[in-house]
Amino acid sequence: MIRRFLIAALAGALPLWAVAAPVTVPDHRGRTLTLPAPPQRIVTLMPSLTEGVCALGGCARLVGTDRFSNVPAEVLALPKLGGLEDAQVERIVALKPDVVIVAPSARIIDRLEQLGLKVLVIDSNNHAEVQRGLETIAKVLGTPDRAAVAWAAIERDMKTAAEGVPAGVRGQRVYFEVDGSSYAAGRSSFIGETLTRLGMGNIVGPEFGPFPKLNPEFVVRAQPDILMASARNVEAMPARPGWGTLKSVQQRRWCSFPADQYEFLIRPGPRMGEAALILAHCLAGLDKARR
Repeated sequence: MIRRFLIAALAGALPLWAVAAPVTVPDHRGRTLTLPAPPQRIVTLMPSLTEGVCALGGCARLVGTDRFSNVPAEVLALPKLGGLEDAQVERIVALKPDVVIVAPSARIIDRLEQLGLKVLVIDSNNHAEVQRGLETIAKVLGTPDRAAVAWAAIERDMKTAAEGVPAGVRGQRVYFEVDGSSYAAGRSSFIGETLTRLGMGNIVGPEFGPFPKLNPEFVVRAQPDILMASARNVEAMPARPGWGTLKSVQQRRWCSFPADQYEFLIRPGPRMGEAALILAHCLAGLDKARR
């Protein structure tokens, strides 16, 4: 009887959940999520989560993503379901996902759960949370061993990046701007921790939290040695009130990232190691220009 049951399942006559073991994982709210089997229909509502699912072997199971998910290329053709503030509930429900993977800041969490959908909340403020998130997603996918492989690749690139930062810039204090509204990457954020791994300082201490909104005068008073931001924001910096007094502006001591590179830097997922290499490359260029 059991033999016939397994043969039928493998032949596709029975659904996967009929033979697969249930999956139980804690999410980042401290709640336990239980699924009858590894999900075959997944919706992700944050680009880094989409990238995480794909890096861990689950890309073919995605049936929809947020509007900003664009890596890898195969997710571009999937239904785009809004963002953190305006996710499209009806369309998500219509896709009949086995699980919806979201960030804690998504406004849609309670509504989706009220409608009976399974929701997995993954936070990613710092390196430890990113690693735990990859482990959680990998377990949900039924591919737990892939998380260690993905994290080892990140660590390998981080090490290579750190080795590539010249001694002449190590220890210098950075202001990393997350967007044009003076949100910054603090020392306790995943970006701040990457900068620390590269031997760099940060004008935003851990007491401010991972991504605080700063008064522009704070940056002027702090006098960062190096500015980092998207190319668009760097272009606007010299015209900001008081910013012309910054030596980093006067000496053009900045890392100005084009949009495609900037995406690497602000997405806390499997490409964090590549982001570290981009940062190290810019820092090496600043050191060379100073000589």
